[in-house]
Amino acid sequence: MAETNPSAQHFLDLIKKSRRGKFKIYIGMSAGVGKTFRMLQEAHALLRNGIDVKIGYIETHFRKETHDLLEGLPVIPRRQLFYKGKELDELDVQAVISLRPEVVIVDELAHTNIEGSKNNKRWQDVFEILEAGINVISAVNIQHIESLNEEVKQITGIEVKERIPDSVLGAADEVVNIDLTADELITRLKEGKIYKPEKIQTALTNFFKADHILQLRELALKEVASQVERKVESEVPKMVGSRREKFLACISSNENTARHVIRKTARLASYYNSKWFVLYVQTPKESQDRIALDKQRHLINNFKLATEMGGEIVRVQSANISEAIIEVAEQRQITTICVGKPHITLIKVILATNLFNNLLKKLSSSDIDLVILS
Repeated sequence: MAETNPSAQHFLDLIKKSRRGKFKIYIGMSAGVGKTFRMLQEAHALLRNGIDVKIGYIETHFRKETHDLLEGLPVIPRRQLFYKGKELDELDVQAVISLRPEVVIVDELAHTNIEGSKNNKRWQDVFEILEAGINVISAVNIQHIESLNEEVKQITGIEVKERIPDSVLGAADEVVNIDLTADELITRLKEGKIYKPEKIQTALTNFFKADHILQLRELALKEVASQVERKVESEVPKMVGSRREKFLACISSNENTARHVIRKTARLASYYNSKWFVLYVQTPKESQDRIALDKQRHLINNFKLATEMGGEIVRVQSANISEAIIEVAEQRQITTICVGKPHITLIKVILATNLFNNLLKKLSSSDIDLVILS
């Protein structure tokens, strides 16, 4: 069978893109800022303007102001399931696709579906709906974004388990930040507009501290700003001679260091709306028959993480790591190489110094930047 020629493939991609539904995401720094409230307000506005809008899945968390907005909006019944002796419900993707509304509201984008569902995550349900040509409005909190996972954990001390790949935000046609000051959010919490009375004090002493909220707010504002940057990059013609960034994350079999480098590089690439790669140089001591099983498992998990976040994996075999890095960087036209800072032990400092010295020597004659991530 003959392959599709590049120009025909490009036209085919344009057709598919035009048939795909539009995707809008409301983003916020935490629960209670008003994302669901705003989505329901928009649903009413669309309905008044003759748009066929339906509620696919909404979570009001029993907040009266939000729940009252459901009145008058057509709701698609949820799919009922029994799981571990309990009756639970999920978004009914097939019902949405069969009814084909112009716009569907789908809350809780980072939600993990019940075991046995067609898709593991709700964002995958949303992508299926978009592919069917239906427009989707959804919402997510900043702490659910994969590449921000470590930063959020450092700020709040809480590791968020339900996460979405950064590529999900990248696929959105529009990202809107729902912003409140720390004082406004804490006031809403104290007034019982976010959690039930018995949960308020615990929330105030843990997640909803003023300094936590301020830092999360900064992350949310930066994320939306980077989305605007991406939109400008993709839709506004670039000036002649401007450099197109490409990032290369260099990882080892060390699980934690590699995850950190992957996430940081993903953030940089996301900011510049750039392509990025993850490079693992397999040295003779980590060949297939010599590498420890736990290290092999760490590598597989980190490759999976990078792929989910939109990176492309490059694996090469070489006894000289710095030469391999430069060779790959030149082949892929990389503009910035990202490496992790080594753990401070004497032997590692010596080895790392040699690696960095060799890298710097080789990079001195090129136009490639080197970033050492703390």
